Amino acid sequence: MMKSDRVHPWIRRVAIEVGGWTLVVLGLAALVLPGPGLLMLAAGLAVLSLRYSWADRLLHPVKARALQAAALSVQTWPRITFSVLGALIIMAIGIMWGLQPTVPGWWPLEERWWLPGGWVTGGTMIGSGVIAISLIVYSYRRFRSARPAS
Repeated sequence: MMKSDRVHPWIRRVAIEVGGWTLVVLGLAALVLPGPGLLMLAAGLAVLSLRYSWADRLLHPVKARALQAAALSVQTWPRITFSVLGALIIMAIGIMWGLQPTVPGWWPLEERWWLPGGWVTGGTMIGSGVIAISLIVYSYRRFRSARPAS
């Protein structure tokens, strides 16, 4: 008996649908928000391609674009430096968000609207920064280290 035979088919189907579509929606959101949008979109399409041929067809150009963007992101030292700096700034803001400093005098709204979410919001920002730095390291090792010396 194969390992996949042990999982009831409808459980597998629901897991693929929920997981794939969640990653696709998060990937689309991360295209405009801080986060690895193309990577999550490609992951969602990879999951959905287990059931749908259209997802498999869409996966290949998205994956190619994600790898192209990763290669371009480590093409020069200023890009690498600004990317790492941006990730560190996002992580620092996440820490500040979690610590919930007192409301400044210039804040125009009620106190309850100052940095809502606490450590939940701060933790997701810190996580985004860690993912970004991990992707920068991966891109550097895969695309920059393999280049011949010029």
